[in-house]
Amino acid sequence: MKQEWFEYWFDSKYYHLLYKNRSQDEATQFVEYFVKWAKMKPGDTLLDLACGKGRHSLAFSKQGLQVVGVDLSFESIEFAKKFETESLHFFVHDMRRIFRINYFDIVCNLFTSFGYFPNNNDNRLAAKAIYECLKPQGFFLIDFVNKQFALNNIHSTPKEHKQIQGIDFSIERLFQDNQYVKNIQVKDGEHSFHYQERVNSFELDELKVIFEKEGLKFKQVFGDYDFGEYDEQKSPRMILIFEK
Repeated sequence: MKQEWFEYWFDSKYYHLLYKNRSQDEATQFVEYFVKWAKMKPGDTLLDLACGKGRHSLAFSKQGLQVVGVDLSFESIEFAKKFETESLHFFVHDMRRIFRINYFDIVCNLFTSFGYFPNNNDNRLAAKAIYECLKPQGFFLIDFVNKQFALNNIHSTPKEHKQIQGIDFSIERLFQDNQYVKNIQVKDGEHSFHYQERVNSFELDELKVIFEKEGLKFKQVFGDYDFGEYDEQKSPRMILIFEK
């Protein structure tokens, strides 16, 4: 069976090299805002869904929460496990499958980590699994790039070149078949590799429908990591909050 792009790209050493500078300080600030908004208490349970290397999971655990981070990438979880404590654990897991039933006070899906799947049924399965993981009255937060902001970025910077630790990355951005696409050409010495990222684009109302169909109730939307007001034309993010 053919692997999807995310099944091999996220475990590639080049993925981790290209995105190695994602900020822990930014993650910590965002977590502090959200914990305050949600009135979370020490001991509350949180699932960080598609947690990557665990930078948000770590920040949540430092707020006194009981945190589980899950991700499809074995490499990311192996890295994250270095930070495990009694209140912070990591597992390899596919978000389309239920992790624990009626267990978590909060489920988070951050940094545009949804919409990778090639068909809508997979999105539905992921949304249903999120619903099942939450306790009654639990919150779900999804952080997704705002469509107009993403399109502006594609148009302003369609191509980019980076050299990191002697490895060349040539990146092409485009909008194709209602997806944000990155073509990533890697040159490592005499070896060349090609990777691609494809993420479905969503309007605010489209995201709301996906999760409301599975029983979640939309509560609020913010437009940035400071929890500012959402503006369809100007906001960099869509940060949606739902309740079970």
